Amino acid sequence: MHATAGSDVTTAYQATPKARPGSPNVVVILLDDTGFAQLGAFGSDIATPHIDRLAAEGLRYNRFHVTALCSPTRASLLTGRNHHAVGVGFLVDLPLALPGYSARVPASAAPLPRIMRDAGYNTMAVGKWHLVPRGERSPAGPFDRWPLGYGFERYYGFLQGDTNQWAPNLVCDNHYLDPPATPAEGYHLSEDLAEQAIRFVLDQKHSAPAKPFFLYWALGATHAPHHVAPEWADPYHGQFDDGWDRWRERTFARQLASGVVPAGTILTERPSWVPAWDDLSPEARRMHARGQEVFAGFLTHTDAQIGRFLSCLDDIGQLDDTLVVLLSDNGASAEGGINGTINEHRFSARLPETVAANLAAYNDWGGFRSYNHYSWGWAWAGNTPLRLWKRYTWLGGTRTPLIIRWPRGIQSHGEVRRQFCHVVDLAPTVLDVCGVAKPDVVDGVRQDPFDGASIRPTFDDPSAPSPRSTQYFEMLGSRSIVHGGWKATTDHVSKGVADEEKLLVGSRDFATDRWALFRLDDFSEAEDVSAEHPDVVHELTEVWTAEAERNHVLPMSDALTSRLEAVIPPAYPPGPRAVFRPGPPVCDEALPFLGAGFRIEIDVEVPAGDAEGILCALGDWNGGFAIFVAESRLVFAFRPAGELALATSDDPLPQGAHLLAATCAPQAGGVELSLECDGAPIGSATGPVAPSFTFQHGGTQLRIGSDRGFPVVDRYEPPFPWNGTIRQVVVTSAMAVRPTGTYADEVTSSLHSD
Repeated sequence: MHATAGSDVTTAYQATPKARPGSPNVVVILLDDTGFAQLGAFGSDIATPHIDRLAAEGLRYNRFHVTALCSPTRASLLTGRNHHAVGVGFLVDLPLALPGYSARVPASAAPLPRIMRDAGYNTMAVGKWHLVPRGERSPAGPFDRWPLGYGFERYYGFLQGDTNQWAPNLVCDNHYLDPPATPAEGYHLSEDLAEQAIRFVLDQKHSAPAKPFFLYWALGATHAPHHVAPEWADPYHGQFDDGWDRWRERTFARQLASGVVPAGTILTERPSWVPAWDDLSPEARRMHARGQEVFAGFLTHTDAQIGRFLSCLDDIGQLDDTLVVLLSDNGASAEGGINGTINEHRFSARLPETVAANLAAYNDWGGFRSYNHYSWGWAWAGNTPLRLWKRYTWLGGTRTPLIIRWPRGIQSHGEVRRQFCHVVDLAPTVLDVCGVAKPDVVDGVRQDPFDGASIRPTFDDPSAPSPRSTQYFEMLGSRSIVHGGWKATTDHVSKGVADEEKLLVGSRDFATDRWALFRLDDFSEAEDVSAEHPDVVHELTEVWTAEAERNHVLPMSDALTSRLEAVIPPAYPPGPRAVFRPGPPVCDEALPFLGAGFRIEIDVEVPAGDAEGILCALGDWNGGFAIFVAESRLVFAFRPAGELALATSDDPLPQGAHLLAATCAPQAGGVELSLECDGAPIGSATGPVAPSFTFQHGGTQLRIGSDRGFPVVDRYEPPFPWNGTIRQVVVTSAMAVRPTGTYADEVTSSLHSD
């Protein structure tokens, strides 16, 4: 408080929080779906020189674990708590009215950026978020689970689990925006994210050079789609022609030689559901090798963007006083199935893939016309020497690379740390390094204790104890437990990936699940000793149950349908009918439900002469629909999972005011499209695939009067503006005729055989 001389005026203010003098900057780099063996520093021959430099100048942790899926790992990373304990036991795309699965981090677990901001740090996030529940991602919010609601002061990235790297669905702070350039102009999301990360840091350091920052950079890479320009993928041509079996053997040898895998580790055998490379046809080998070439180029391109950012920190003299933490959110992904896919939306639509169809699109892999994902043989190899992959609590799903570099705080360089640690340990570690105490109360709410503990003692002491001896894991019914010197893991096969349901060996019923047992020093889970130690198996299953009850894991499910009665609807769900006018694009979550069929009516003025342009469009050629006019004829292009159906009016549209309509009606084995002008039918067509629950994994927007990004069909090129007048667009869901329809019914109608 300060009294002004010669005046009765008294002024008072609360001092702005300031970080402890000498506090380092913090940069967390989160890769996506990057397996234990896919970085050069962890044995790969894929070029990642900038990440390898971080490892050479820092530490590699070879027993670091995550949750096996993206949203849950991110929640644990940013809260220091187990994922079920903060309501993120599964993807936030399916929020449930169950404590462990609500997709809503409680106020008793204030996120790391909020704590850092309150301690005097600038806080910035760039990239993938995937912590906003479905139903809260429209421009109406609520925004408390968007990045700024978590305590970040700046944000640039995308909210969903993935997005098109060439034409992403972008958000800045609390609003959507279009990318700053087009694919034809050379735009790529990873490059844009690097540019934004650099911009955020330079803005901050120009304005307050002494103030430290916390940057959370969650790249969309290397999650599908594996999008990258040919100049990055083509240098790998031929490098993987001898297949995943040989690649895995060579990678394992490098891992042993570098010490990132301990001597005596056994390379686990190829499972029966991954075909032997030598048994594949020449055509299949060619196709599978191309998928890995494109993935490798994508990873090397990602590494180059990380290098750009690190060079910026170096240029401004900040790199050596910055704690850099690099990790992946889960192991390599097998969601491409046994054959891989040119369009990952086919996986969620449960459309089968063939080598012949993938080969027909060979030249498109990684390019504008793809939403590609490699085959699961490469995911298996990418987790060498471990078993299985993302979504499973075997080590292939939960053990990922961790690199920590901080030259001014870590004396050891290039060493491997072997302590058992978990993603919940990273938030406590950051606070420890920065000298920030965990608050007891935030906004009047008493805070829950961390489940994690700082691993800072391991920085310079390779013999420091592990932060814990017990850790549970659960994902989609796959379960494991580390306790004492043991790890037990179930053979449960989860539902959701058609090829896994058909081919994986294991239990499909919780009642018949079998627990395998491994000594903790069995680095690759190679030797099951459950038969020799049934008493230990019993003890560990009891410990798992106790941990599950404590962390709100139960009730447990391995599928979506069994939980649909608990789906949390939006506070203001879209009705069955909505009216939109030309202006800003409309978020897909604000639309009436389209998965059961829909009708769109467009009140237009058709100009004299040649009428043309987009009336409304959603998505693109990977998944979406467009209603447009070409050569004065009305066209309805409908393309779920890339499968095209096309209806065109028989005659040109007459000049003047008209009510145009397009209807999409699911039929047995496909869909029927119909067109109308002023109530009279003017065209129709059928297609092979019914509407999807969502047209794009990464979310999309309904655009009125023009389009952007990629087209739905080649008959137009965005923006293709309508050269007449649009008064309004009315979207009506077929659910409107189902009086018992609920939000859960909408989900059910789109899950097909799931």
